[in-house]
Amino acid sequence: MTTPSSTARLLDGKALSAQILDQLQSAVAKHQQQGGAQPGLATVLVGDDPASHIYVRHKRRACENVGIQSFHYPLEAYVGQSQLLELIQQLNEDERVHGILVQLPLPRDVDYVEQDVLAAIAPHKDADGFHPANQGALLQGQKAPIPCTPKGVMRLLAETKMELSGAHAVVVGRSNIVGKPVAMLLLEQNMTVTLCHSRTRDLAAEVRRADVVVAAVGVPELIEGDWIKPGAVVLDVGINRKADGKLVGDVEFYAAAEHAAWITPVPGGVGPMTIAMLLENTVEAAGVPL
Repeated sequence: MTTPSSTARLLDGKALSAQILDQLQSAVAKHQQQGGAQPGLATVLVGDDPASHIYVRHKRRACENVGIQSFHYPLEAYVGQSQLLELIQQLNEDERVHGILVQLPLPRDVDYVEQDVLAAIAPHKDADGFHPANQGALLQGQKAPIPCTPKGVMRLLAETKMELSGAHAVVVGRSNIVGKPVAMLLLEQNMTVTLCHSRTRDLAAEVRRADVVVAAVGVPELIEGDWIKPGAVVLDVGINRKADGKLVGDVEFYAAAEHAAWITPVPGGVGPMTIAMLLENTVEAAGVPL
């Protein structure tokens, strides 16, 4: 991928994730040579959502490449919550499994309580970092599995070598999966954080003040290029398919690149980092030194 014709530099998540996966592969191989257990990740996929099937397939392939044992449990969309919880309990007790991932979203035509499903995962096996106990630990600055996408955002941000302490970050999107946890991680770096959402009165004004913009709202090109402060870092978590089939982020990429110092492409930015961080969480849960 070529750099846009501007001063912005690309934060290449595809290249960085490849480096991380290579490091994980070496660490797992060394761990097993020394008698350690092979890390194991269980993926639970309910229903037949095409995008979810693609995501899980990519995760399983990455596990195979790194040396993580993959356990896959595809379930019919009509499977009841009690059966799903029973499977999660079995995985909690399975010593071969160090990480458990329930692919979201769950089918909407079945009466699942998503938070109850996530809370059923043993906190130390919560590869996605969505368990309420782990999210509470994140709020308090304690050690716990970190949600994969926010963790990937922070690793990309670290690549810029930017002085974060005292800088102003604007996060657009307040989901429990990305917006809220990434805001907590930015706070941990002593940044001043503004969390914006659909009710924010003047989103453009908020973004224009930001040294770091994290866009995670799921609206194609919502963040206009001329909103970006000169020299800002732009981390675009969104991935949206337009009517013409083109994939775009939540930020007007080329227009924003005329102002930003660093920017993530879509695709090839945050997305590959999410899978790398999932595998890193699993490897860490298995006690593999990194």
